[in-house]
Amino acid sequence: MIPTEDASARKREIEEKLKQEQETLSFIRENLEKSDQQTKGMVSILSSFESRLMHLENSIIPVHKQTENLQRLQENVDKTLSCMDHVISYYHVAKDTDRIIREGPTGRLDEYLACIAKIQKAVEYFQDNNPDSPELNTVKARFEKGKELLEAEFRSLLTRYSKPVPPVLILDAISVDEELEVQEEVVLEHLPEAVLQDVICIAGWLVEYGRNQDFMNVYFQIRSNQLDRSIKGLKDHFRKNSASSGVLYSPAVQTKRKDTPTKKAPKRPGKDDVLDVEIDSYIHSISAFVKLAQSEYALLAEIIPEHHQKKTFDSLIQEALDNLMLEGDNIVSAARRAIMRHDYSAVLTIFPILRHLKMNKAEFDSTLQGTAASTKNKLPTLITSMETIGAKALEEFADSIKNDPDKEYNMPKDGTVHELTSNAILFLQQLLDFHETAGAMLASQETSSSASSYTSEFNKRLLSTYICKVLGNLQLNLLSKSKVYEDSALSAIFLHNNYNYILKSLEKSELIQLVTVTQKRAENSYRELIEQQIQIYQHSWVKVTEHLTNRNMPVFQPGTKVRSSSRGGGLMIRTSNNQSLSVLQLKDKERQVIKDRFKGFNEGLEELCKIQKGWAIPDKEQRDFIRQAQRRVVSEAYRAFLHRCANISFTKNPEKYHKYRPEEVEEMIEKLFDTSA
Repeated sequence: MIPTEDASARKREIEEKLKQEQETLSFIRENLEKSDQQTKGMVSILSSFESRLMHLENSIIPVHKQTENLQRLQENVDKTLSCMDHVISYYHVAKDTDRIIREGPTGRLDEYLACIAKIQKAVEYFQDNNPDSPELNTVKARFEKGKELLEAEFRSLLTRYSKPVPPVLILDAISVDEELEVQEEVVLEHLPEAVLQDVICIAGWLVEYGRNQDFMNVYFQIRSNQLDRSIKGLKDHFRKNSASSGVLYSPAVQTKRKDTPTKKAPKRPGKDDVLDVEIDSYIHSISAFVKLAQSEYALLAEIIPEHHQKKTFDSLIQEALDNLMLEGDNIVSAARRAIMRHDYSAVLTIFPILRHLKMNKAEFDSTLQGTAASTKNKLPTLITSMETIGAKALEEFADSIKNDPDKEYNMPKDGTVHELTSNAILFLQQLLDFHETAGAMLASQETSSSASSYTSEFNKRLLSTYICKVLGNLQLNLLSKSKVYEDSALSAIFLHNNYNYILKSLEKSELIQLVTVTQKRAENSYRELIEQQIQIYQHSWVKVTEHLTNRNMPVFQPGTKVRSSSRGGGLMIRTSNNQSLSVLQLKDKERQVIKDRFKGFNEGLEELCKIQKGWAIPDKEQRDFIRQAQRRVVSEAYRAFLHRCANISFTKNPEKYHKYRPEEVEEMIEKLFDTSA
């Protein structure tokens, strides 16, 4: 049971809370009443505002609509006025642009093109809206006039600023510095940049609006002329500088060509130098054409529409290309005429040119890609012509070596190297500088299936076969010529000199390497021929040395002294200690034999030395070898003969027969083949 005090306290606490809650409830009721009153006041205000707003709207909306209509009317009026001004402006275009059109586009291209654009729009307007209007004819005429002046400006800019490329710049462009790993490209500037931009702008307008391709014809005519003038200027510059300071660098001829006339004619001063200049000039022109054509195409690509570029480029290069091909044809024709005159050295002018053409053919074809077939075929046609005429010259040269006539007046009196030999070897040596070109030239005339491959090895074998053919023909001709000499010894010296000259020349020029491709024993064969001729020559001394032999000589015991007796030619033979053994009779016939031997030797020696002194052996090594060999043979035989006759008193005047000491004989032989001795 809860105590009474606690219950009372609990009751009081509850009563106090109840009282507080009642007070809170009364406060809430009062606030709700106030809120209701305020809500009613606000509703009354909003109702009044809404009533007034509706009244205002009913008053403003009609005014707004009326204002909107007025604004629309104003805009329509403005647009109408603007359209009227625009239309009216078309009627004033001719007048407004008259001064600028008459003065032309020079110096103010942008302003001029803007006027042309206005005229073009006027033409379009009248064509669409009033095709019968007289103003249409006016603006059309003005447009055509403007277009003509633009075309004239295009021509004027190209004519005024297109200049031939300086020759020195062309030479820099086509030269190659092998020492530089990265070549510095030489830029050929044909037009100033500002002018180029104007030309491009005019060309673009003419393509888009002018509907006229005449400017392309103007372009290729002007640029074609400059291309041709650039090449001609290079030729003139090349000739002048070559005449004053020697031959310039040539991309094809690395070493100066030797003078190689097949028929030796009186030398005309400067003729060969002029020929060298002409060859190098043409080679430079070919290289220059390729570089200039590439540069022209790069310029053309910026100005001419893409679908017209190839055709325009084809037309542009025709004049310069035709001139080059004509010059090449003239070279071929000159070579053909020279071959008819049997002047086969003319083929040498073709070799460096042909080699250069073939070296540059790939770049040439790449440059002419897209041009007409007739244009692309010009270089191959020229190459074929040169190969044909070159091969013909080579074959006829080989035949001429074989058929060169045996004329006594044309034979060297001293048996030295024949002119035919030196010219033939010189010709072959120069083929070595162009061995690949010469091999391909010969291969081009082959019809066999093996020739179709045109391999380097095949060409090399063909050239080797050709050289061997020339050498074979030369050997046959030399044998025939040697028969002109009545003296077989001189004939042998002649053949020896020529064979030795051929062998030495082959070895020095490395021609021997080409020869051995098809003739492995060529070198040994020539050495055998040389030795054979030396032996034939040495046989000519038999008529001298035969007087020194024991044949038909009186036979005496060694160690005895034989002398003529004072009576009847009796001989007394004594031993070495002067003891008398027996007396022999030395017959007159035996004495005469010894005299004849001395006399025959002396006369033969003097005769041969006199004759052979005037003969020639140009090769010092061979000359010394033959002298020494002959001196040794004659000297030994002569010494042995003198030894046998030393104690024989066969005459009262021994100095009459014993004219020469062995040393003097050797000196006489040492003077052989030396006219100055």
